[in-house]
Amino acid sequence: MARLRFRATGRLLVTVLVLSASLGKAKLLAHTPIFQWEKAVPEELGLCSHRLEHMKDELARRQTKAFLVVKDDKIVYEWYAPDHGPDRRHYTASLAKAVVAGLAVAIAIEDGYLHLDDPVAKYIPHWQSDPQKARITIRHLGSHTSGLDDSRPNEEAVWKDMFWKRLPPPQDPFTISRDQAPVLFAPGSRFHYSNPGIAMLTYAVAAALKKAPENDIRRLLRDRIYRPIGIGDEEWSIGYGQTFYVDELPVVAGWGGGSFTARALARIGRLVLHEGLWDGRQILRAETVRAVTRSVGLPGDCGIGWWTNAGGRFACLPRDAFWGAGAQEQVLLVIPSLHLIMVRNGGALSPADSTVNWEKYLFQPLTHALMVSESPAKQGRHMSTEPAVDGQRHPQSPVITGVKWANPTDIIRLAPGSDNWPMTWADDDHLYTAFGDGWGFEPKAPRKLSLGIARVEGMPPHIRGVNIPSPTGEQYGDGPAGKKASGMLMIDGVLFMLVRNAGNSQLAWSTDRGRTWQWASWKFTESFGCPTFVNFGKNYEGARDQFVYIVSPDSDSAYTACDRMVLARVPKHAICQREKYEFFAGFDEKSMPRWTPDIRMRQPVFENPGRCGRSSISYNPGLKRYIWWQSHRGRQGVEGSASNWAFAIYDAPEPWGPWTLVFSTEKWDVDPGESGCFPTKWISPDGTEMWLVFSGDDSFSVRKVHLLLKR
Repeated sequence: MARLRFRATGRLLVTVLVLSASLGKAKLLAHTPIFQWEKAVPEELGLCSHRLEHMKDELARRQTKAFLVVKDDKIVYEWYAPDHGPDRRHYTASLAKAVVAGLAVAIAIEDGYLHLDDPVAKYIPHWQSDPQKARITIRHLGSHTSGLDDSRPNEEAVWKDMFWKRLPPPQDPFTISRDQAPVLFAPGSRFHYSNPGIAMLTYAVAAALKKAPENDIRRLLRDRIYRPIGIGDEEWSIGYGQTFYVDELPVVAGWGGGSFTARALARIGRLVLHEGLWDGRQILRAETVRAVTRSVGLPGDCGIGWWTNAGGRFACLPRDAFWGAGAQEQVLLVIPSLHLIMVRNGGALSPADSTVNWEKYLFQPLTHALMVSESPAKQGRHMSTEPAVDGQRHPQSPVITGVKWANPTDIIRLAPGSDNWPMTWADDDHLYTAFGDGWGFEPKAPRKLSLGIARVEGMPPHIRGVNIPSPTGEQYGDGPAGKKASGMLMIDGVLFMLVRNAGNSQLAWSTDRGRTWQWASWKFTESFGCPTFVNFGKNYEGARDQFVYIVSPDSDSAYTACDRMVLARVPKHAICQREKYEFFAGFDEKSMPRWTPDIRMRQPVFENPGRCGRSSISYNPGLKRYIWWQSHRGRQGVEGSASNWAFAIYDAPEPWGPWTLVFSTEKWDVDPGESGCFPTKWISPDGTEMWLVFSGDDSFSVRKVHLLLKR
């Protein structure tokens, strides 16, 4: 034992020497300013003091020791029981799975020693000959989908009780988990909470780091994360204060045994909220933080040690919310879209199931305390759980600094009484489009159509529209009762159309430029309720690859905004074949997109809780950026309200992002309608001038916009 500890000390000395030799990094560590909490009045940052006070009173009656709320990096509410305080640690129980095990995995990913889809048997040779355990990956262990059985104290199985006694090897919890915990089902097929699974996760991390300069998780967390973000050594303790030496590896419990001050937990929350960025220094890469804090796309929608709301488990929370949680409701909640962090420590809130307690006493009251930002005179009187300002989650574009719209009097308006207008640039150099709930261009269709086909010729301001009669394409029925086009695309001379209100959506195509149509025998029946194609140049010229990309709100309907957008792709030669479609499933450790044929495993490509609606994406070759117009008709929107006038424009270097904000408005100077797009034909060669086609005032409306670029 002494020899092993000497080896660990030697590795630590090597680490110190290496760090000392890296003068730039050492200076950065020495001179990084330590962030200090500032306090703010809740109303200044969109929260209601009265409701937070009421929430605290209820928590105080229910054995709470610490309650802390942070908004926009400022403490807006902080309360401690008389026998507690900001400098006093509190046990965190299974919250350690997030702030110990999850962050340890993040460090191993960051340094390239481990990947989420690595088989665990790569690091635990004992499992290589076991046909079930050999299939378990790091992703499975961290998300409680490995199939490893759980253990509880005083259960009938001897190994389950022994797990919690934390005896020396070979009766330690790691060896027990490795050799005695059975696998109950095929890895990845189900969710089953497992403390032994997290034990093997931290074991695998230590094994992965075996040849690293430092592989003691306690010291790694201290030196790589806790100290750099200003957590004092006296503010935390992990692993029940023990280090086990198993197979010559220093292993520390990551399933429980932690103790942190509320402010220390809040600092961890701030780090992951900002995706690893701490006051100008990237402690962890953004993609590394996302890999552990977002759903890994398996049953249960867990991250690595973190719980997530990706599946909409709690309707009161935005989909981007995630949290660490332990027995008796030890909770660290992070909501990036609201820039909100909450910490709660104490005894059990009630005898009810912990998830019921999370929602009833923590999540619902907290979101109920949020206010919609309005004029100062109204602030504090209008309460809502909706985010107040678009762009809170999305940083400003690194390329485009702003936009300049043409005068409203210069807007071109054609085809009164018709809306929608998805568009694509065809091989004959015309634009093809579809209109809804109207009669189209002059001469008008003989009867009102739910879906009509049209062609647009020329360049603004000299344009004209021509209806294309199509008995096989035209549809009838007002509003949701009739099918409507949501996306148009021409590729290799074939015109494709995505049609919503078809349960959820359906594909059609025409080989004669819109006069006759064939309809796919299949439909999307999960999500993709309002899909649209990503458009490139004439006849799909200039496409990034051989795929066609489709984006949609993650909703079954086009009539309610949701929390996130999803992305699919299909080989361009196989658009009509449903089995060829793949769905964006997040990023791998190299920040490359992951794709899955299983739509149930989809992950968001964009998130903006309550404000993801109808949209369109056009590639701007002059800027080499994708431009995404999005309607922000939120859940609070009703007919005639200002929310119907809200939209935003985002840009990104790839269809999967990262998406940044170009322009956002809560009430444009004219009615934008619910649909908009930037026809690729009408983008200037340098990319700075575009024309927005929108459905405002139920017409084919066209307005010029000039993009202001960074010099």
